[in-house]
Amino acid sequence: MERVRVRFAPSPTGPLNVGGLRTALYDYLFAKKHNGDFILRIEDTDANREVPGTEKYILDALEWAGIYPDEGPGIGGDFGPYRQSERKELYHNYAKVLIEKGKAYYAFDSSEDLEKLRNSKQEEGIPSVKYNHTTRLGMCNSLTLSDEEVHQKLENGDNVTIRLMLPSDREIRFSDEVRGEVRFNTKELDDKIIMKADGMPTYHLANIVDDHLMQISHVIRGEEWLSSTAHHLFMYDAMGWEPPKFAHLSLILKPVGKGKLSKRDSAAFGFPVFPLDWFDGDGNLQFEGFRENGYLPGALINFLAFLGWNPGTDQEIFSLDELCASFSLDQLVKSGARFDIDKAKWFNQQYLLALSDDELMTKVKDFLSEDYLKFDDTYLTKVADLMKERLITLKDLGTQAYYLFELPKEYEEKMIRKKYKPELKDHLDAILALLSEEYQSGSEIHDLVKSYIESNELGFGNILPLFRIGLTGTMKGPDLFGTMELFGKEECTHRMKIAIESFDKIFEAKQNQNA
Repeated sequence: MERVRVRFAPSPTGPLNVGGLRTALYDYLFAKKHNGDFILRIEDTDANREVPGTEKYILDALEWAGIYPDEGPGIGGDFGPYRQSERKELYHNYAKVLIEKGKAYYAFDSSEDLEKLRNSKQEEGIPSVKYNHTTRLGMCNSLTLSDEEVHQKLENGDNVTIRLMLPSDREIRFSDEVRGEVRFNTKELDDKIIMKADGMPTYHLANIVDDHLMQISHVIRGEEWLSSTAHHLFMYDAMGWEPPKFAHLSLILKPVGKGKLSKRDSAAFGFPVFPLDWFDGDGNLQFEGFRENGYLPGALINFLAFLGWNPGTDQEIFSLDELCASFSLDQLVKSGARFDIDKAKWFNQQYLLALSDDELMTKVKDFLSEDYLKFDDTYLTKVADLMKERLITLKDLGTQAYYLFELPKEYEEKMIRKKYKPELKDHLDAILALLSEEYQSGSEIHDLVKSYIESNELGFGNILPLFRIGLTGTMKGPDLFGTMELFGKEECTHRMKIAIESFDKIFEAKQNQNA
């Protein structure tokens, strides 16, 4: 195989979403699998749609995900520059070559001319109008004007664009690495604009010129570009260039219903669809990111890899290196993949479980409030160990286990009404009195409590729920004895004293209600 060179070529017209990140991932995996090169190219030929800050966002998102380009803006390489806006003159030269070869032509149609074309065809019952071999000879272009008129319009800069001149009936076919043989007939296609009136190329010209000059071997991109491939192959053939191999990726679909996952789905379904937070021009948070929602980059990458790829084994957890070693284009699937946020959560949970307590503590600290960060690292590490199996995201610890940092805000009254009786108060106090002022492990506390309960012929179900609720406010907390170990005797005694006061009030209210 020739040296593999792939490119990820986003446009800076908005933040990089998870679909774009998946494309970058597949490019990266394929390149590294074959010891090739992964190139980042910024396709900024549409200045009117460019959004400030987008390029930095793309670079930051790739870095967070662990996907590092071998060449690109700010990185360098032998095939730069890597921003299309800095390659403008190149495209002009190649557009002129296509005109000289009779494969493209100048078009001077005004917006009024194009509107008139659409209206006339609609009157004929043709809803979809194409500027192609059926209509171009009735328009204002270099095919219908004299050489003198064309020259004059070019001199005047009269709204000039350059369009491809596709033949009226030619089959263009190619073998897609994902979809197999694909065929198009030019009679169904339009004469796409390849050079705009502002002097900038469109995607169609710029990407084939850059892919050729940058020696791209494989183009891996979304299926929305499949219909444009015929135009691109036409230009490759016109230039006498060998085209790269193409792999068009399946869509990432909404979790439910029809259609492609979109940025609007973030609000509609309540989960992020961007890798990082995105802020508008005024500094307001516009879209939440997976990073800020407490996901680990490896977990998101692992999840995205499976949205359109099947390794052919039962293995689900892959490191990035393992993905690189296992990835193959022939394992990509043609059908769209549902974006299942529950699966993303599962991946994240598995990655959190794989962290050491110290690693988890370090990562969780970014999501804790200033008040919680007042606790030392030793305490935070014990909290991480206690909560690890209950966490889905890094944000969960500070929200779900707030009671490990402060007193419970409320107690589960239903369970208190069911379990608490004032005569149990002496037993609760007696158990607390047995706790040592010195450090005791959770297992030691367990044995002590168990011995007391058995010696006094009490039921575990009568005592342990009251301790759990008294210390944390909830029955859904982590291991009770681990929690008591974390707090120590003084804090356990303090919390239970406050809790019993509330228990008594709830019991009294119950008695009054039943009276």
